[in-house]
Amino acid sequence: MTPFGLRVRALREEQDISLKKMAEDLAISSAYLSALEHGHRGMPSWSLVEQICSYFNIIWDEAEELHRLASLSHPKATVDTSGLSPTATEYANLLSKEIRNLSEARLQEMLTYLKNSTPKRL
Repeated sequence: MTPFGLRVRALREEQDISLKKMAEDLAISSAYLSALEHGHRGMPSWSLVEQICSYFNIIWDEAEELHRLASLSHPKATVDTSGLSPTATEYANLLSKEIRNLSEARLQEMLTYLKNSTPKRL
């Protein structure tokens, strides 16, 4: 499951809306919506995220957060290390091979570190 899929599912459950009903209301297939929630489809389009925001009456910061989650929810991430150090390339390759073996606690620790060390962009 992706961060975006997890959030959409939570929104549906909070409002007691079935996946089938939501898909019907958004004019998309329930199979596609299920695949998005489970991380079996790529990142959703900007317009679909906007539709979902509208569907749940999400505005401002919460809408921005849903867009952010969508942008981070491609289930097959690619890391371009061209022009970076050999260490960066080794790290990216090892991470891609070993990510399934890392505990949730360790992943959270690494994610927190990356979030705290990344300069905020305006």
